[in-house]
Amino acid sequence: MSSLNTLLSILEVLGITVPVLLTVAFVTVAERKTMASMQRRLGPNIVGYYGLLQAFADALKLLLKEYIAPTQANIVLFFIGPIITLVFSLLGYAVVPYGPGLAIWDFDLGILYMLAVSSLSTYGILLAGWSANSKYAFLGSLRSTAQLISYELILSSAILLVVLLTGSLNLTVNIEAQREIWFIFPLLPVFIIFFIGSVAETNRAPFDLAEAESELVSGFMTEHAAVIFVFFFLAEYASIVLICVLTSMLFLGGYLINYMPLFYILQEIDYSITLDSFFDYLSSPLIEGLAGGLVLGLKTSLLIFIFIWVRASFPRIRFDQLMLFSWTILLPLVIAFIILVPCILYSFEIIPSNISLL
Repeated sequence: MSSLNTLLSILEVLGITVPVLLTVAFVTVAERKTMASMQRRLGPNIVGYYGLLQAFADALKLLLKEYIAPTQANIVLFFIGPIITLVFSLLGYAVVPYGPGLAIWDFDLGILYMLAVSSLSTYGILLAGWSANSKYAFLGSLRSTAQLISYELILSSAILLVVLLTGSLNLTVNIEAQREIWFIFPLLPVFIIFFIGSVAETNRAPFDLAEAESELVSGFMTEHAAVIFVFFFLAEYASIVLICVLTSMLFLGGYLINYMPLFYILQEIDYSITLDSFFDYLSSPLIEGLAGGLVLGLKTSLLIFIFIWVRASFPRIRFDQLMLFSWTILLPLVIAFIILVPCILYSFEIIPSNISLL
């Protein structure tokens, strides 16, 4: 029995990890095609239909490259750093509810867990930059660490405001609490702050100072090549997808969708469909799970497109401006909302019961 449970656990993990890695591969192609369209270029269009297999060609090229490590590097840490970054980037997907009850681990402290594992990936970047024995890699890793620590504070403070509305750190509870209204509407300024922090947290332009090619060659990845470089590449895009999934769950209702427009469309086609029969059909676990996963995927895809749009639109800022923006503009704004939102909840007596009892 224990061996069967172990096998099922392995299959569950593979069922999440493999689609995530495939998603990461196609996000890279989507980014290149979208940016090419915005800059009036073609982008990848040779390898596979419409260039869809370009990511696999790039991966194969990097995997077959000769691996060269610096002679003065700390080889053990040099290898472990990218592995740590990738592993902790993938661990966050364990608590994501892809539909009602569809999560590997429905953890009561799911939000806290996601913040913790995303913070630990910073150690991989720091180790990789320091162990390379290169001033460019070391400066890149120091920049990245300072940036991630600063904007982690913004993210956790913004998440605290969502938790104040739901009274739970469970992701499923936070999604189900948005059946009446998505949190993006009452917390629109907080959503904007959270999104800016998300862009900075994932080292994306215009906040990619850790990889500033014009200053630091390639930042903390300067000395890495071949397979180990692929780990960093996968970790960056896996973090982007994960932060977009988290944003859609906290502010856009996750897997929730209003099915009434679909009902009206179907009723125009077939008048025999009633509201009861429509919801009976949707209440089947298979249909509910597929619809929930598709809706969450569409919302996440929209946010990933905005990430790419931001990269194509804004110029890179200086590192001192990046830190100044975090500590003197975003942090005071978030603290102001942390004071304002509980005051409003208390005034209207709508503080969640499991918070008011504490």
